[in-house]
Amino acid sequence: MSRRYVVLAPNAFAQSAKTAHGVIAYGNDPVVAVVDPSRAGKRVCDVVPHLSHCDAPIVASLRDALAFEPTALLIGTAPIGGALGDLRAGVLEAVAAGLDIVSGLHAMLAEDDEIAAAARERGVRLYDLRAVPATPVFSGAAYDIPVPILLTVGNDCNVGKMTVALELCAAAKRARRTWSFVPTGQTGIAIAGWGIAVDRTIADFAAGACERLVLEAASQRPDTIVVEGQGAINHPAYAPVTLALLYGCAPDALVLVCMPHRATINAYTTPTLPYRDLIALHESLLASVKPAKVVGVALNTRGLDDVAARREIARARDETGLPADDLLRFGADAFYAAIAGSLSKREARTA
Repeated sequence: MSRRYVVLAPNAFAQSAKTAHGVIAYGNDPVVAVVDPSRAGKRVCDVVPHLSHCDAPIVASLRDALAFEPTALLIGTAPIGGALGDLRAGVLEAVAAGLDIVSGLHAMLAEDDEIAAAARERGVRLYDLRAVPATPVFSGAAYDIPVPILLTVGNDCNVGKMTVALELCAAAKRARRTWSFVPTGQTGIAIAGWGIAVDRTIADFAAGACERLVLEAASQRPDTIVVEGQGAINHPAYAPVTLALLYGCAPDALVLVCMPHRATINAYTTPTLPYRDLIALHESLLASVKPAKVVGVALNTRGLDDVAARREIARARDETGLPADDLLRFGADAFYAAIAGSLSKREARTA
């Protein structure tokens, strides 16, 4: 279904509107306005430089946004814990205006008595992107997928694992190959229109959810399957979802995605790890199950100037001996060409 989105990101669009940024950059449905009183009067491209193609206005209120004829409201932020919090009033206002609601929060709008009743009365639909279907326990069927599976992993949350996966798929398309993107979080699901939010899946079934995703992708007969990573393996809160992906999607190769100038895990004092340590950690975790090697390092150099960014890329290459680049800043084609030939199926060590 085609939508015209108004994004709800009050006082947060520039800083923490991860879902909005992803949908604007890669989604098929246009964003016609953003609600953020702190940036009212500006445009998306004025506030977020890497979204330079989008000149949608930023307005102070939903009432102002209705002039641009949206058909749905997208909750654009991804707060820690996924609570509705102060967004409730904006959601109810959008429902009253007849807009469908698309939410990536952990709080299920369909289970909220007030919002669900208002939606029924107004005849609008609520889309909870993190609603999880029934999934089986991991079976091992993923080991029989005939094409390579590539998983993005990172040195922290929100460093660009989804972006790298999407950029690689776009580079493959330019090279006339078919790489299938597998969405595993709310923003990827909003972009691709399918997927499972692995971070909301019951622990015993999380690896099974990952397996179900790669099996679905394989049914389309792509050349390679690219799985969007989540969390970080040494993240104090979110390591479990990373581990579920490492085992459940049965990768044949990994791309390490890092923000090199982030010294600690965001919101924690836990240090991020050097490239070599991260590579060794991920590869050792997979060694006894289904071995997979890190085949490249993709950097997020946002906040650095070009000279500093190129210096970090050179350092990553020197320290790891692997292809390294910032795929968003300098393009994905060279990195894609450097890793594509190294992808092959690897045998599992477990039944």
